[in-house]
Parts: sequence; C-alpha cells; structure tokens
Amino acid sequence: MSEAFEPVTPLQTIGHATARVDAIERVNGSAKYSRDIKLPGMLYARVLRSPHPHARILSIDASAASALPGVRAVITHENAQIVWGSGSISGGRQYSDPSKDATLHRRYIFNNPARHVGDSIAAVAAVDRHTAEHALSLIKVAYEQLPFVLEPEAALADAAPKVWPEGNVCPDFRNNLEPMVSNAGDIDAGFAAADEVFEGRYDTAFIHNAQMEPRCALAHWEGDKLTLYTPSQGISNCRHDTARDLGLEDHQVRIVCNYMGGGFGNKNQNQDTDLIAATLSKRANAPVMLEMSRREDWLGVHGRWPTVQYYKIGVKQDGTLTAMQMRAYSGMGPYRKNSGGLSGMEAYACEHRARTIFPVYTNRTTSGNFRGPSEPHGFFGIESMMDDVAFRIGMDPVQFTLKNMLRPTDAQPFTNYSLEDCILRGTELFDWSTRRQAIPGSDPGAIKRGAGFAFMMFRAGVGSSSAIVRVDSKGHYTLFVGVTDIGPGAKTTMGMIAAEALGVPLAQVDVVAGDTDRCPYSVGESGSRTTIMTGYAVVEAAKDLKQQIAAQGMPTGNAVLIASATPQPTTDGKSRQCFGAHFVEVEVDTQLGTTRISKYVAVHESGRIINPQTTRDQIRGAIIQGIGQALYEDLHYDPASGQPLTPGYYRARHLTHADIPPIEVDFIEVDDGYGPFGAKTAGEAGIIMAPAAVANAIFNATGKRMTSLPITRNKILEAHA
Repeated sequence: MSEAFEPVTPLQTIGHATARVDAIERVNGSAKYSRDIKLPGMLYARVLRSPHPHARILSIDASAASALPGVRAVITHENAQIVWGSGSISGGRQYSDPSKDATLHRRYIFNNPARHVGDSIAAVAAVDRHTAEHALSLIKVAYEQLPFVLEPEAALADAAPKVWPEGNVCPDFRNNLEPMVSNAGDIDAGFAAADEVFEGRYDTAFIHNAQMEPRCALAHWEGDKLTLYTPSQGISNCRHDTARDLGLEDHQVRIVCNYMGGGFGNKNQNQDTDLIAATLSKRANAPVMLEMSRREDWLGVHGRWPTVQYYKIGVKQDGTLTAMQMRAYSGMGPYRKNSGGLSGMEAYACEHRARTIFPVYTNRTTSGNFRGPSEPHGFFGIESMMDDVAFRIGMDPVQFTLKNMLRPTDAQPFTNYSLEDCILRGTELFDWSTRRQAIPGSDPGAIKRGAGFAFMMFRAGVGSSSAIVRVDSKGHYTLFVGVTDIGPGAKTTMGMIAAEALGVPLAQVDVVAGDTDRCPYSVGESGSRTTIMTGYAVVEAAKDLKQQIAAQGMPTGNAVLIASATPQPTTDGKSRQCFGAHFVEVEVDTQLGTTRISKYVAVHESGRIINPQTTRDQIRGAIIQGIGQALYEDLHYDPASGQPLTPGYYRARHLTHADIPPIEVDFIEVDDGYGPFGAKTAGEAGIIMAPAAVANAIFNATGKRMTSLPITRNKILEAHA
C-alpha cells in the first residue's frame, strides 16, 4: 500500500455478503411502493403539459373541465401560485429572513411562460384516471409561441432568444448572473513554461435518470397535517422543503417512502408532483394520487446536464503538466435546478489552472443531479484530453497519469491515499501492456481491438446525521433511521452497522426507515453520504446504548432502553476521498460502426466494504450506466420545432441484460479511522470513469478520437468515411 494502512479483514457482521433485509417482500410482490398505496375515497390526478418549447399563456379556460362529472378540483397558475423552492437554486427558495429571499427566476408548480415541452400548465383531480384524462382535454389554453433555443453554447449568442428577460446565463443563489470561475496559479506563466500546447473540444448529451419507478405522489390531509406517500431519496429533506413551500411547519408534514424503485439523482428534495398532489388534495378535501406517464417522467423531472467543453493544456516533453485551462457550457434547461458543474481537473496536480463554466438556460427539459452529478461528463472531457496529450507526446496514458495525478501534500493531507495502488492493481488484473495497442488503429481488417483507461478520486467526507436504537427486555434491538433504499441496500447496511456496533447478530436487529413520523433526520440518499454519515450516527447511538446497558443492565418487563445520536464528525482538516481506476477493452467494427466491450476491470478503494455483495453490484450497475452514457443515451430534439424525439424507454436506447459485458470488480480495503468502521463512498464512484475509459479504448482501437457523447454507430462510421 502507498500509505501506512494495513488491509482490513471481515468483522463479525461487516465484510460478509449479506442478503437484503427486505429481499423477500420485494421479490414476492408484497412490498408496497408509493404507487401501490390506496386510501378510501382516493382521487386520481393528471397534469396538462405544454406542447411548445417556449410559449406565453394568454388565457386558460378550465370551466368545461371543472363542470365534468367526477372532477373534484382543477388548478392552474391563476389559482395555485405556489413556489417550488427545490425546482431552482437561482431564486427558488423562500427564507424566513426576507433579506435573504432571492426572487430572480423563481420557479412555480405552474409557470407562465411555459419554457419547455412538458412544462406543467394545469392539473386535475377526478374520481378515476379516465375522467382526469378527459378533463385535461377540455381545458382550453391560448398560447403565444415564443422563439426558443436548445443548445447551451448557442444560447449565449447575442441574437439568441432569451429564456428569461435577464438573458440565458443562470444566476446563482445570490442572483449573480456570472459563470462559475475557479483559478489557481498563473495560467499565462503555465503556458509560457510548456514545450507543447494542445487544444480540444468535447461535448456530452442529456442523460435521463431512467429509473424504473415513474414519479408519483399520494397526498392526504387530516386537518392541517399533510401526509405524502412519495418516492423520495431523502424523506427528511422532502418534508422540510414541502413544509416551506406550503407555508407549514415541518411537524405538519409526514413523508412516507417504505420502498423505492430507484433514484439516481436529486430526489433528495421535494418534487413538483408532491406540491401539486397536496394542493389538489386540499382543494378536493380527499386523498389524491398523482401519477406520471413514462414520457412525462422523462420530460417533467430531470436528467444529467449536457455540456460543451473546451480545453487547452500545456505540457513539458517529459509529460509534466504546466497549465490546464477549461471553458465550458452546461445546459440547465429553463430552470437551474442544480449547479451545472464539471469535475475532473482537480484530480491533476498542476500548479496553474483556470476553469470557467457557464450554466446556461435553454428550452430543453430541466437538468439536475444524476449519479455523480458533475463527474462522468467532466472526467470524460478532461481524461479524453489527457489521453490525447499522452498520445501526442508519445507517452503511455497510465504513466502520464502516475506522473501528474494529485497526491497528498503538507498543505493538503489526505486521510489515506491509495490511488496509485488502484491503478497498478488494475494494470495487472487487466494485463494493460498486452491489451493496449502501441499504435492506435493498427489492427488489420474492419474489426479493431483496443484498450482504454481512466481514474478518479471522489469525495467521501463525513458529516452529521441521526439515529435511534432501542432494546427491550428480550434482547431485541430496533434501529430507527430516516433512510430510504433506492438500490444500494441502505436498510440492510444500517442494520449491519448496528449489529456490528452492538455486538449482536443481524437477526436481532429490526430496521425502521422511510417514515418521518417514526424516524430521525437523515442526510438522504444523494452524494453517497448515507453509509458514511447516517452509518456513523448508528455507531454512535449503539455506543450510547451499550453504555446504558453497562450502567443499568438490560431492561426488564415492559421497559426499554433508548439511545440516540447526532454526531458532528470532522476529518481534522484532511481530504477524505475514495479512489478508483477502470480498464476497458473494446472491439470496434469500423464497417458497421458497432462497439463491443470484451473486458472491463474496475479497481476501487472505498474504505472498508460493509456488504461486499451489494457494493460489487453497485459498482457494476454504475459502470453499466456509464457505458450507456458513453455509447447510447441521448434525448434528441427536433431543432426546427423544439420537440423531444426520444423520451422514454421505447424511443431511447438503454442497455439491456443482453448488452452487459463481463465486469470484474476488485476492492482495495483500508480503514482510515473515519466514518463507520472506515467505510467510504461507493454508490456514485463506479460511474465516473466509464465514459472516459470507453472513449479512450475506442481511440486506441481505431486511431480516431471520439469527442462527442454518445459514441453512436453513425459517429464511428463518419469518422471512418
């Protein structure tokens, strides 16, 4: 190991492959997902959506819909002006302190003008789905169609249509209409010191989260208390956001999500579906279930922001980087729901760096977080560029990386550092020197083989969350945590951590989760924080309970002992990262344009692995999503009409089981002394390297640098025309 940390061995419960605690009910169909919940007198809601990419609403006549037998409520921007605070970071939030209340580009559940195809216009609640659909068809909307713009770079042209009156540069949460700028050193001096300077342009497409469970929300009021059954990645945050937007206190909102069908993004806040369902329920005085179709889910929720990235790199002949410069454009759609950031440059130890990113409004569907929000497309750009630089100066890309990657310094220590170990382990497992073509594209014939590589480091910081543990006189433990399981097995992981910390078998621990009325605060299943932060709270709560037992003995009769914890851990100023390296072999048919992945090796250091079975599957699943981003996925738009052409599984190309290549996952396990038993980030880390590694392998196979994602058959054929 490159640091003084010994490899870890499995503990009593942790480190052993463990089946999910709710696996049986998920498989036999008894698990109740949000859409499965039925309440007496429940109404069904549907949303009318804009057919235009940009249009001012001149009038809405909902009288015929309101008069339709079976319709109980109709709402539009005229009678439901409710801010969706989580729908836009630029002016969306409302604060108790008016001086902090940003109002620029505020997003509502119904907006006028409509700014993309699929923007919400009106909603109806009726006694059944068919009546609700019929009612939508009776709503008459007069539109004034406005000019639109679809591409982020084009949106900043002087003559571009304005999505908002102030222009198309997205404001930040302080209402500053400025790009994101991050500079270090002296970029001009860095280029002056270079022996060679290389430039490149890369672009990436909009990728939808494409989770199996479409959005829905069931709202039910009892007096001034709202209960929402909704697929949420963060029930605590969803409760707070919903209460804020509806003018309630947190305790007046209950969020329930016992089972979730995938997340992959920023469903850690509330959604407009939650607010629309709650408003309809209040108006109709009945429970309301709002369901999205697959097309609506594609257009009305969010996906990874498309980007255009320009790089300029200075380098010495020996491979030492002297300067790194990036100018980029991130397409946010008409609302800035998330940052629009691009990561990757910070993984290199270059003294002179300059990065400018323009988050740009367009009239496409809104962009947002998707598994590693800023990473896969950012690492694709910078690691493709670095692979190209290494090729141009005649250097092996692995050796180029080992020479230039960021390492710990006195100014910035790490809790541990194992990136070099990951890279070297990967070269051995993959047989890099044999599989990589010394001369790209040199295979004879139409089918060409090549190998590619990419690396990453990704945040694994500690932070605050909460947990409660209870024990009864029979020695039965109950863990209360505010997590939801969106795929990684959070409930099982929390139970395993509790069992380990308590020193009891997992069978003695019940996990209660997914209900804000029963569970304490959790950070939510985003940012790969749950295991680290909520897991650490579980450890601390277990310590408290063990101390109580040591002092008082086990409870007797009907008595129980209860312990809770909300720790505030720090890393003592050290950077805490997980590390990884991916190696890919591809076969490209230059006559058909097809790409087949024949070998994939992923090496990760994610601290101590709590559940090897689930963690390995998480890495594989992330890689599969990354391959889809690299080769297939894009939400196409008609440039003439602004209409989306490929929303939903039946139009977009996504990987199926038949497409999945063999993927070998290997872990380097260490315990750096932070987090729960040394556990680090895993869920997002696996997707970061896949697009870059696949693209670099295609270059090595064909000798043609593919600079635009996805790398489709047409693009390969055009490159070989």
